[in-house]
Amino acid sequence: MAHDGQSLSTPLLADLTALTAAALPEVEALFVQGREALRQAVTVGGKVAGAAMEEHQHAAHVLSWLATYTEALRQMQAWALRLQEQGRFGEMEALIHQIAFGEYLNQIHGGIPMSQGEVARLQDLDLAPATRGAAVETLMARGNTAAARARLVALMRDGRANATFGATGLDEELEMIRDQFRRFAEDEVRPHAHEWHLRDELIPMPVIDKLAEMGVFGLTIPEEFGGFGLSKASMVVVSEELSRGYIGVGSLGTRTEIAAELILCGGTEAQKAHWLPKLASGEILPTAVFTEPNTGSDLGSLRTRARKEGDDWIITGNKTWITHAARTHVMTVLARSVEGTSDYRGLSMFLAEKTPGTDETPFVDPGLSGGEIEVLGYRGMKEYTVNFDGFRVKGENLLGGVEGQGFKQLMQTFESARIQTAARAIGVAQNALDLGLQYAEDRKQFGKALVEFPRVAGKLAMMAVEIMVARQLTYFSAWQKDHDKRCDLEAGMAKLLGARVAWAAADNALQIHGGNGFALEYQISRVLCDARILNIFEGAAEIQAQVIARRLLD
Repeated sequence: MAHDGQSLSTPLLADLTALTAAALPEVEALFVQGREALRQAVTVGGKVAGAAMEEHQHAAHVLSWLATYTEALRQMQAWALRLQEQGRFGEMEALIHQIAFGEYLNQIHGGIPMSQGEVARLQDLDLAPATRGAAVETLMARGNTAAARARLVALMRDGRANATFGATGLDEELEMIRDQFRRFAEDEVRPHAHEWHLRDELIPMPVIDKLAEMGVFGLTIPEEFGGFGLSKASMVVVSEELSRGYIGVGSLGTRTEIAAELILCGGTEAQKAHWLPKLASGEILPTAVFTEPNTGSDLGSLRTRARKEGDDWIITGNKTWITHAARTHVMTVLARSVEGTSDYRGLSMFLAEKTPGTDETPFVDPGLSGGEIEVLGYRGMKEYTVNFDGFRVKGENLLGGVEGQGFKQLMQTFESARIQTAARAIGVAQNALDLGLQYAEDRKQFGKALVEFPRVAGKLAMMAVEIMVARQLTYFSAWQKDHDKRCDLEAGMAKLLGARVAWAAADNALQIHGGNGFALEYQISRVLCDARILNIFEGAAEIQAQVIARRLLD
């Protein structure tokens, strides 16, 4: 570590974790002030009013981003202190911590980017410019400097064997899991992913079979149902490393995770005994069938209907944006079964069995049809429209055996789904950094490698920093879930930030590639397309920010 009296050009700040510890209370106080200002603006008759929340939507989303940054810095501080206790807080980790605080404090006081053209500013919450203490002033002025970024990239180039560019703070067992799946991704996924993407092919079944043999689909399913009963943190690490190879492969486990969570939380004992072992082994592959053409995020307005016919159910309606719909064996279908309802209270969840199809003939069962939606990226499982025209579902496959519980059952899965999406975002962002750094080292311009130019190095440094920030926020949300703590807020924040970080990393890595990045033959073109979906699925960024804001005011 550096010593007091260092020059301004010295990258590391003295007493770094003491400085960041002193800065945190100021950030937390700003958040509390902003929350109370918004609460006053949207409270009508003693209650938070929906119409007022909509009227003040921009301010509400500013609060969500401010809360996300506050929690992110809190988790970075916890990460740094853990590493210090373990004797693993080296120069690279210190630089990442310092730059993260320096940059995020500057953004909090100057403007947090919510998207390319939208900025969250304190004045949007009627907060006057804050008086800043010495620690905040020091970190803002000297935390994220050109010298610090240059030194970080030099360490990254020297330590390429460090898969995550800085210690993650996870235990040895989780790091062993990371190594196993990173090797699998490097050997079995990365060499082929770009061709799968360019040819718009389904991920080959032998790859899925190998994932099943490695236990991916049963990772978090309890041992009594044939799974390994491991933590959500383990699934985060697996999703992260597989998505680093290719987001399509990293998302295969997410499909099973959602289905298993639905059955574990809402299924009958018979349904658990029947379905969970088959999901855990990979014998059956599931798909989630929720979204409709005219509803999008407004799931309470779904129109697909299920009516009782004898002991069975007959489903009629249209679904869209259904991932991996063709090759799967069971669909978790959300449909309206309660007559006379028009909101979420009339929805039920069904475990609808189907016959796996192929690229050429995706749907083969009577009453089931649809087709592929051609997309920019996220192609390995494909997206489909699915039409139900009198499709029959066994009566015993109403999830939980009780009507009207579908929306509640689905809500119980959102924590895990958003944690998974954040993990996939980290993997995509890490892939972008891998590709950007490699290209910057290999490509020579004006007599030297691109990485030797400060603007290029600066991009790479900020990728590494923000990936670690998103990673720590995601690990914290998984830790909360593993310890049976409510974590919808933390999971939403991790997803919100992770998606933005993935898109920024992919965009900056493509910029480093220059014109070559725009050529389909270069992998970064695929990564950019894959990164773009992360801000949309599992809750678009705007919906996510709204949900976070509403939760903050509870």
